[in-house]
Amino acid sequence: MDAGGAVGGAGGAGFDFMSWYMDIPVVSRLYFTSAFLTTAGCALEIISPFSLYFNFDLIFFQGQAWRLLTTYLFFGAFSVDFLFHMYFLVRYCRLLEEGDFRGRTANFVMFLLFGSFVMTLVAPFVSVHFLGSSLTFMMVYVWGRRNEDTRMSFLGVFSFTAPYLPWVMLTFSVLLGHSVTIDAIGIVVGHMYYFLEYVYPVIAEIRGFRVKRIMEPPRLLHWLCGTYQEPVHLHQD
Repeated sequence: MDAGGAVGGAGGAGFDFMSWYMDIPVVSRLYFTSAFLTTAGCALEIISPFSLYFNFDLIFFQGQAWRLLTTYLFFGAFSVDFLFHMYFLVRYCRLLEEGDFRGRTANFVMFLLFGSFVMTLVAPFVSVHFLGSSLTFMMVYVWGRRNEDTRMSFLGVFSFTAPYLPWVMLTFSVLLGHSVTIDAIGIVVGHMYYFLEYVYPVIAEIRGFRVKRIMEPPRLLHWLCGTYQEPVHLHQD
């Protein structure tokens, strides 16, 4: 799928992986690196996928809390499918961090935390064991809604605008006989975030609600991400 841009050649200079890697924004780079290392650890049999998947009983009754994180880091064994997932993860995570969330690292982390939290609540009811693909789908959905005029194409067959990308991918999954649960979770949670972050503040301003922004990161998160600014107090003489 042509997902918003082709990967061009590097002329005769070759591909500089480290330059490409270090150009990825910090949060996207951290997520990509964690996902890649998790898969590498499984391929080398250092860790087992059975110790990574989401399991409500193991997490909340046996104290295996790390599964709340690792369920978002494992994308399957090294394969073409894994590379496909990594492409979408890096591309749309990066596009969001460099686009809507440029200079707003705390807000981007808040975006990921919100998605992870809601998906974790949903997971016990839909029997989904690995949620990384759902989180990636959420990124695709939000990016598409925020770039409504961007033209895209599917295998060069037909064109569409960015908001339809997750639905095209969902349809493609159905045609391949895959379960749509993971994709649907990403779309639903992505729509929830889009409404709370971009639609609700407008409604709140028009109707005079006391709470104008629900998704504003707490001060602690701003401080951890290096984006905290002391409030400015204006004094009148």
